[in-house]
Amino acid sequence: MEDLGPIAWPPEPIRTERLVLREPEARDRAAFIELLASPQVNTYLGGPRQRDVLERETPEVPERWPGSFVVDLDGSMIGQILLRRATGHRRPAAAGKADLGYLFLPRAWGFGYAAEACAAALDWLGGTLPGEPVVLTTQSANVGSMRLAAKLGFTEVERFEAWGSEQWLGMRPPVTPSG
Repeated sequence: MEDLGPIAWPPEPIRTERLVLREPEARDRAAFIELLASPQVNTYLGGPRQRDVLERETPEVPERWPGSFVVDLDGSMIGQILLRRATGHRRPAAAGKADLGYLFLPRAWGFGYAAEACAAALDWLGGTLPGEPVVLTTQSANVGSMRLAAKLGFTEVERFEAWGSEQWLGMRPPVTPSG
């Protein structure tokens, strides 16, 4: 995966009704470690990382690169949105397209925050890189992620086996600017 290309970064914070999407800051470090060490969050992502390793290896300001948004609720990080270029994707249909990823802390599940944050990030991408299709890959067993993909307008391109499980690849067509 690579960054999205020549875009102005960081953008101004993106505000939704309840959330702010912003660049990561030092105050987010503990939440990043919690996110990556959580067994629930990483059920479909190969399992959690060891907390002691994360404590040693996570920089003071984590994940600070174009396309990485912290999802902030009332001043605290509850998740992360990732937009990257899928240059090395295993599936030809996804290669080179923008790729959406997201992780949310379990305490933020079930409130619609992921849908709200992902929609805002996709709107930002559509305004920044008009005409850009977006792909999303998730395990087909991840029912919550499958529901979110459908809600965001992704449609199935294919299913394939990888990492010992069936994977689902969806694509969201480019948003056409209205006249």
